[in-house]
Formats: sequence, structure tokens, C-alpha cells
Amino acid sequence: MVERATTLACDPSASDTGRLLTQAFEQIRTDLEVRQTFPDAALAEVEQGVAAPELPERDETALELITIDPPGSMDLDQAMHITRDGEGYRVRYAIADVPAFLAEGGALDAETRLRGQTIYCPDTRVPLHPPALSEEAASLLPDAVRPAYLWDMRLTAQGERSSAELYRAMVRSRRRYTYDEVQGLVDGGEAEETLLLLKEVGELRIAREIDRGGASLPMPEQEVGVGEQCEYDLTLRPLLPAEDWNAQISLLTGMVAARIMLDGGVGILRTMPEPTDGAVARFRREVEALGASWPEGMPYGEFLRTLDKGDTRHLAIVNAATFLFRGAGYTAFDGELPPEDEQVQSAIAAPYAHVTAPLRRLVDRFGLAVCAALSGGRDVPTWARAALPDLPDVMEETGRRAKAVDRACVTAVEAAVLSDRVGEDFEAVVVDGVDGGRVRVQLLDPPVSDVAIGSARLGSAVTVRVERAEILAGEVDLRIVGRDDG
Repeated sequence: MVERATTLACDPSASDTGRLLTQAFEQIRTDLEVRQTFPDAALAEVEQGVAAPELPERDETALELITIDPPGSMDLDQAMHITRDGEGYRVRYAIADVPAFLAEGGALDAETRLRGQTIYCPDTRVPLHPPALSEEAASLLPDAVRPAYLWDMRLTAQGERSSAELYRAMVRSRRRYTYDEVQGLVDGGEAEETLLLLKEVGELRIAREIDRGGASLPMPEQEVGVGEQCEYDLTLRPLLPAEDWNAQISLLTGMVAARIMLDGGVGILRTMPEPTDGAVARFRREVEALGASWPEGMPYGEFLRTLDKGDTRHLAIVNAATFLFRGAGYTAFDGELPPEDEQVQSAIAAPYAHVTAPLRRLVDRFGLAVCAALSGGRDVPTWARAALPDLPDVMEETGRRAKAVDRACVTAVEAAVLSDRVGEDFEAVVVDGVDGGRVRVQLLDPPVSDVAIGSARLGSAVTVRVERAEILAGEVDLRIVGRDDG
């Protein structure tokens, strides 16, 4: 997975590798038909919308909101404030208000439906909206007064929802944090109240997720780093606990939104079918073959949380679990509810909706408008209701493109990292089987994941040789030359 990246400040011609990678990234975007420029009419609408936005009357600028995002991020969708509420908690979660600046049915609306979501590449980001909107006027930047959708959620002492509402208001974030900063402040005992309570609420929500039978895949982030001379490297970084706590607030909000939609009889859910009994049984056999302990009766989601995220030997188990998380999509409805078994996102083990990233994901804009109307007892806006039937197909098509770009860019970087090491041998772990006498391996250093010619037992340690690495083609040829099957 490519970590969020900002546009390169360095000169890609400073090194041969940087130059080749820049060409590769540009070619990937061209081949996969990524829309890299906005029509003049869309840009003109942004200028008009920023000059005369439709602002809410309610003022919540006194609320001490903070944001938590990767370093360098400018498209800040969410800001939060958490306090104690008797024995429970009050979570207020501000989400960027895109409709305040966007003319529904106009040129920008049409363009965003073609894009679907922001695409992140190592050298640049290709945004869903023009940066004048997504990184400036609508972004919840610190010390800037912005319109927002404000979720106001009250939780019990056990972290369960007791009440929730959503309304538009003017807000002002006070401070921007990175995940590393949050983790350091909390671990060091120097964090402000919202961050301390984020940990408290996040851990409660994780416990409730386990109770529901939900699951999170503890997949380390494969990050692409960029140096001053445009050199690229790869790291495999386990997720910080602070990232999990923060994700739980977003998950909570999505579950609340789904409940509002279902109760109101209109909306769009993020869904995923339950894995079949056969798929879970297969996963259990693979876990046993890898020598890990999975007690009978423990749900697979709870088992996944027992894995050591810093242990590269557990990568085979994590990779084997990915087929349990297949089939995700969107389900729109208006009037007649979908069958109960088609309402649930199985990894979350509850109905769920995307409503927390409207600057970067198209569907969230419509989900927020639906929930705000239903929460306030108003009719759902016609423009939002009319878009619902088409959104599942739009998000599926644009999601495929985003994933293809991500994978192709990572493969190009992997080729670059190995391009001057052809003929060298590396330690690796077999993480999956592939047909035709090939297996997928994870190199330990550098953290390259690719297919190698040869056979070996899942989870076994092997030695692989780099036989070819072509940056522009985005291809790496590996061969197993030694194995330790235990």
C-alpha cells in the first residue's frame, strides 16, 4: 500500500532511478486513464463556490477540535473533540462540508463522479476535488473557520452508542497532529484530554468490535519513502495503536450513519458478505500449518488481533486471511430496505456507511447529506437521493482503478529498489501459493513482496535471488535458490 504522498519538491532528473520512476509513474497514470486535470468549467465553479459558499448558521467554533493525519496531509476531512459525559463519553466529530462549496449538477459534480476518489502515488496525489477546495477552502486546517458536518455522539461507559445527531455548523480546528505525535504524547503522559480519551474510547470500541465478532486485518503498511535527491526506498511499518484508536472513531461514525439511514429507509451502505464456513475452515488449516495457536471457539477477528504486528513471520498468516475480506461493495436503497444479511459489513460485524472522508471519496458527500436530513427531521435533498442508485457502480469502477494504480506504483518502486542488486540473494518468507510452480514471497529487507519461481511450504523461510528488475516495465523476477522448510 502506498502511503499518502505529497508532490515531490526534489528534481526527479537528479538521479537515473528517480528519472525512470517518474516516467513509470506518469505512464501508469496514463495507461490506467487517471484524470489528472480538471475542466475549466469545474475550476470556475470552485472559484465561485469558494467566493460565495453556502454556510451554516450554527456556530461551534468554540469547540476545541484537533485533527490527526499523516505528515504533509492538506486534505483534512476530520476533526474531533472528546470529553467525559457522566460515566460515559461525548464524541464530536467534524467532517468537511463539501456541498457548501459545490454546485450539485454542475461541471465539478460531474467530474468528481468520473474520479470517485483521490488517488495517491509516490510522486504526487491526484485529487478528487481541485486543491483550492480539498486542500484549502473545505479542508479542516488548524486555526481556519470552516463549515462542517458535526457528529455529536454520546457513548456509555462501555463505549456503546447511547445517542447521536448530525448537523451543519461552523467549526475551527485548534491543532494538527500526526499519528507519531499522538502516540508519543499518550505514551509519555503529556497528551491533552481529547488524545487521552481517544485512547480510552478507542480501546473500548476495539473491545466492542471483538464482542460483535468484528475483525481488523493487521497488515503492516508498505511505505514508499522519497529522499532529497528523489531516491526511493521501501519500509514495512506496523500500524501504531494511535492509528487503530483513530480508526475506531471513524468506524463508530460509519455505524451510527448506517443506523440512521436504515431507520430512515434511504441511504447507501458499505457492505461485505460473511466469509463462508469453508473459507474460515481453510484459514484455520493454514494457521495450524504455520504453527500458530488459534483456540477453538475464538472468532477469526479476535484471533487476528493476537498476532504480533512486528513479527514478519506472521505475514503469512495475515496474507492468508485476506481472502476472508473479499466482496466489499456498496448497497443503495430508497424505501425498501435490503435483506438483513445484505446490510452488514462482515469485518465490522454491523451495518456501516462511508461518511467521514468527503474530500477524498465521492460517496461520503451523499451519505452525509442523507444523514443530516434524516437526523434533523427534514426531507433528503433531491440531488442526494437521485445519485444513490448510480453510486455503487461509480465507486466500484473508480476503486478498481485506484487499487491498480497503487499496486503498479509499488511494483515500480520495488523494481527500482532491486535494480542495482540483480544477482544478489535475499532472505524471504513464503506468504502465499501461486499456480504453476510459483509462490508469493515477502523479502525481509528490503520489504519487497512479489512472486518467485519455485516451491516451498507456506510460512517457510527461503532464500531468493533477483534475476531481473525493470523499472519502466514494473517487473521483478525472483527465484527460490534455498529453503528451510523446518
